[in-house]
Amino acid sequence: MVFRRSSQDDKPMLGLKTGSFERRLSLTKAGVVAGGRLASSMAGSMFSGKEKKAQSRREAYAKQAAYLVKELSHLKGSVVKIGQVMALYGEHFLPPEVTEALHTLEDQNLALDWGSIEPVLIDQLGREKLDQLEIERTPIGAASLGQVHRATRKSDGRQLCLKIQYPGVAAAVDSDLNAVASILKVARLVSRGPEFNEWLEEVRSMMHREVDYELELRTTRRFHEKLKDDSRFIVPEVFPEFSGPQVMCMSYEAGISPNHAKVHALPQARRNDLAKAALELFLEELFVWGELQTDPNFGNYRVRLGDEGDGPAEPDKLILLDFGAVQRYPASFLDPVCEMIRASYERDLDAVVSGAVELKFMRAEWPMPVLCEFAEVCMATLEPLMKHIDGKQPGVVLNDEGEYCWKQSDLPSRIARRATRSAISRYFKIPPKEFVFLNRKLIGVYTFIAVMEAEFNGAPLLEKYLYDKDVKTRSEGFRASA
Repeated sequence: MVFRRSSQDDKPMLGLKTGSFERRLSLTKAGVVAGGRLASSMAGSMFSGKEKKAQSRREAYAKQAAYLVKELSHLKGSVVKIGQVMALYGEHFLPPEVTEALHTLEDQNLALDWGSIEPVLIDQLGREKLDQLEIERTPIGAASLGQVHRATRKSDGRQLCLKIQYPGVAAAVDSDLNAVASILKVARLVSRGPEFNEWLEEVRSMMHREVDYELELRTTRRFHEKLKDDSRFIVPEVFPEFSGPQVMCMSYEAGISPNHAKVHALPQARRNDLAKAALELFLEELFVWGELQTDPNFGNYRVRLGDEGDGPAEPDKLILLDFGAVQRYPASFLDPVCEMIRASYERDLDAVVSGAVELKFMRAEWPMPVLCEFAEVCMATLEPLMKHIDGKQPGVVLNDEGEYCWKQSDLPSRIARRATRSAISRYFKIPPKEFVFLNRKLIGVYTFIAVMEAEFNGAPLLEKYLYDKDVKTRSEGFRASA
């Protein structure tokens, strides 16, 4: 869950529609209206030329998507979160006009008023526990599923955060997801098929994890233990005594956004260190822990700056927030992925193809040129992590020391353009769900590094996980084949 910082100018909502019938009625109405509008737009261009028809279709999709987003934002709760998840992971199922519109849901999170939130706290914690806390009534952040309030533990002044789930959200997940899927179909904004239904079930699983605050508390505690001795990271401490199924209590950790001007003003070396920390955390999740935080949104990160100047006594730290989207992956998936990374690093085209076929990213019966192009694209994603980076290759930018310039090189955009223009796009229609989440995670890490405007070559970090026997990886299977 990504929390938008609340402003003093934000007017709190008095409540949200939580009744199943009331929500379904609103969603059904939105779907029928959007479907009717889309049909009218299509009919109006029936006798137009091919190019004009395509333009009319895109405009119709954009208008209907904007209308649906407006209706979804009024409902708040899991409907909005479902829309956000679909925006993030639905590029293979939804028209681009729809995903673009759904992305705007992230900017429409208004907080609920205290009168709607206090009963949740009373129900979850009880009066006796609440009397031990002094809670600020104005939230410091709001999201689609809940909002965050600062609190002080009266006994010792410890600064805390209470993440409070909106009433009725957890109970509405299944009905909301079914309703959103239905209106997308009624509105003719998505094609029917088993692949979409399978992806929809993965979204359902994600949503149930997102509203399970007890699971998130355990996950946060586990990541806190993993990283507590690493001075580059801060994971909030959890307080089970002030937590429940719909309330999660954590330590308050002060920090600023990665996009903050103070972060951009840091010396190059310090920005590089923050970027390297993010990259190494991803590699640790993949190669060692076997579980990844799959939500790449910047709202899940804060930065705590060290001492001002070029030589801080303490390193700048990444504050890691929100572990509701953490996913564990089986060795049957991760081992071939790690083998593909090793093969890509060593430019072993045949091994990359074999790994991709094993993972069902590709099919063995595809034409060999398509298989090879897909493997080349996979290898290209490791461009900034390769031992020898070709600075003469189009799009690659190196500094005077031969270090990779992550922002100027704009690798994610170049990879996307290459995949779209190649024959891959005709075969690689709907990838396995694991690929979708892993791909989004990698894009998120690369984007964070680019925002840091980092300049470094990632090969030494990757080599540590590929070859260093002192690093106890989750599985040695991919190393054995090296």
